[in-house]
Amino acid sequence: MYSRLIVPPKDKSFFLFGPRGTGKTTWVRSKFARGVYLDLLEAEIFNDLMANPQRLGNFIPKNFDDWVIIDEVQRIPELLNEVHRLIEKNRHKFILTGSSARKIRRKGVNLLAGRALGYHLYPLTVAELGEDFNLNHSLAYGQLPCVYTEENPKAYLESYVKTYLEEEIQQEGLVRNLGAFSRFLEAASFSQGSILNISSVARDCSVERKVVENYFTILEDLLIAYRIPVFSKRAKRRLIAHPKFYFFDVGLYRTLRPMGPLDMPEEVGGHALETLFLQELQAINSYLALGYTIFYWMTSNKVEVDFVAYGARGIKAFEIKRTSRISSSMMKGLRTFQKNYPTAKTYFIYGGERRLREGDIEILPIKDALQELPKIL
Repeated sequence: MYSRLIVPPKDKSFFLFGPRGTGKTTWVRSKFARGVYLDLLEAEIFNDLMANPQRLGNFIPKNFDDWVIIDEVQRIPELLNEVHRLIEKNRHKFILTGSSARKIRRKGVNLLAGRALGYHLYPLTVAELGEDFNLNHSLAYGQLPCVYTEENPKAYLESYVKTYLEEEIQQEGLVRNLGAFSRFLEAASFSQGSILNISSVARDCSVERKVVENYFTILEDLLIAYRIPVFSKRAKRRLIAHPKFYFFDVGLYRTLRPMGPLDMPEEVGGHALETLFLQELQAINSYLALGYTIFYWMTSNKVEVDFVAYGARGIKAFEIKRTSRISSSMMKGLRTFQKNYPTAKTYFIYGGERRLREGDIEILPIKDALQELPKIL
């Protein structure tokens, strides 16, 4: 098992969210081995607590002073009222994991009023993988723990997609037409790393626009995709208004994205490189509590910077290119961004091997950038 960077609180209850397959269960069961563990995917436990959430106290030994772990808590949102009561009455400490925020975000669900902190588990980072990190493997299959341990990572990812369709979508009744949702997932994969055009996706998968908008919300609620907003702080130029779309892991994107003789490998590879950098950026920012918000930047005439990290620690701008050959024109977005935000630190990340500098722009090989991201941020 890989050691994770996430640092839990010592004595305060917390939520731990993350997509299926990121290792939440493995982590909590190894890190908190003395705790009481309740898996709501187990039918007997689920049925018992679903019928009467107040039975939760029956699973906790008398005078128990360690952690109580409830896995997949989103399956019984009403259980949070009882968790709240037991925190107040008996000072119990809870770890509440979830792979979906959909039901928990509903109006009226008890979020424990600050009595539980919020944490997120991501795919493995380069630091967590250590010597096992292989850039080509990560670009092909992503960094979910199992793709680095399974003999056939491609088969695992195909099963992963099927599991989400059957377990999270079908069983929860989130969509009426599973076939339409499958077509949507494939169409959405063509939006990876691009400005999101919902109408275009709706046409591609032959589904109504309002339905597709709901599908995108479902992906976000299941924590398997997100939209990156445009950076517009004190904007001096007219900017694009729509967000960019990303699936949370390279492997999921590559599995959903069909490839044929008319598809350009360099385009898919470029989006894969962006996605890998973004998931590393998201994870390091979260685990080290750096407090950045992640944006992209694009003017109305398509001058772009892939990612902007903005927070109390400053502004960091990143342009990601798959190419191993650099031209001055590739720096246009970063140079334009610097003119608008002179205090920003700018980085050009590419597929070559030499560290360079052009003016104030630091040029880094992708592997170096991924390994050094905690220092850069």
